[in-house]
Amino acid sequence: INRNYRETLTKEMSQLFKVFELESLSSRLVKIKNCEFTSVNEQILSNHNAEIELYRQTLTGINYFCGMYNNKDSYHEDDEDIIFGVRAVIEAIRAERPINKILIQRGMQKELFKELKEELADKKYNLQFVPIYKLNKMTRKNHQGVIAQVAPIHYQEIEPILERLYDKGEVPLFVILDRITDVRNFGAIARTAECIGVHAIIIPDKDSVSVTADAVKTSAGALNKIPVCKVRDLNSVIHMLKESGVQIAASTEKAKTHLYEADFTVPLAIVMGSEEDGVSMKILAEADIKAKIPMEGTIQSLNVSVSAGIMMYEVARQRILE
Repeated sequence: INRNYRETLTKEMSQLFKVFELESLSSRLVKIKNCEFTSVNEQILSNHNAEIELYRQTLTGINYFCGMYNNKDSYHEDDEDIIFGVRAVIEAIRAERPINKILIQRGMQKELFKELKEELADKKYNLQFVPIYKLNKMTRKNHQGVIAQVAPIHYQEIEPILERLYDKGEVPLFVILDRITDVRNFGAIARTAECIGVHAIIIPDKDSVSVTADAVKTSAGALNKIPVCKVRDLNSVIHMLKESGVQIAASTEKAKTHLYEADFTVPLAIVMGSEEDGVSMKILAEADIKAKIPMEGTIQSLNVSVSAGIMMYEVARQRILE
């Protein structure tokens, strides 16, 4: 075996064995929790595949153990929300299961991964390449470096929904969520939207909350009833809606017009902005209506789910009175 490989292996394994043989559990955890074990140069070791694989497996175990310790307080696993393992994820893709995103171990070059890459070609999935500890935090089972977060619903396309509404002579009402990230806000908005009769909720596929089991629970089941459309580019969808006769109404404190002065009886898409900075400037520039909620207090800020409820009920009030 190459001398560099032997020296590296001996040094790191000796350190590991010393920790495990001489220390108590609590002490050994403290000693190794911040250790970083790195793989050796693969080019040097190209003729020692069996030894390399054993070495990799050992280091994976070490990193897994360290990751579980470092993230013990935030560890969460819900098998209903995830599919793990390369083959299982491939089959989920082929079966067209609704997938929020696929997390892939950074730097993974396994043979099965090549098949996964081929399966993902030309498909619109949200892919994230992450360190192994993030995958270990999601499940203690053998994930093989790949985890898919599945949605409990099937996402729908906005164009057929809009076409059906016009065919039936209904006045469209949509809610667009611009980078909302809190699952409780999402669930609360969806619950109100279903009560009001909103025809669909539109969310971006990145930098946004997705439909998860927690979101469905928070919405009191509303997300099982109201269509949710996940789109790659909100601005493109907004352009399509405007060209189809739908006006875009952005809820923003920057507006000069109160929502009670706006006309919400027209085909409408209400835009609610992120918890951090509201509706993006790019979307505000496209808005046909900019409306603010009047406030007399000193805080001058409402939770986004509360604001969304006020906006939606004003739409309902105007349409009932029309």
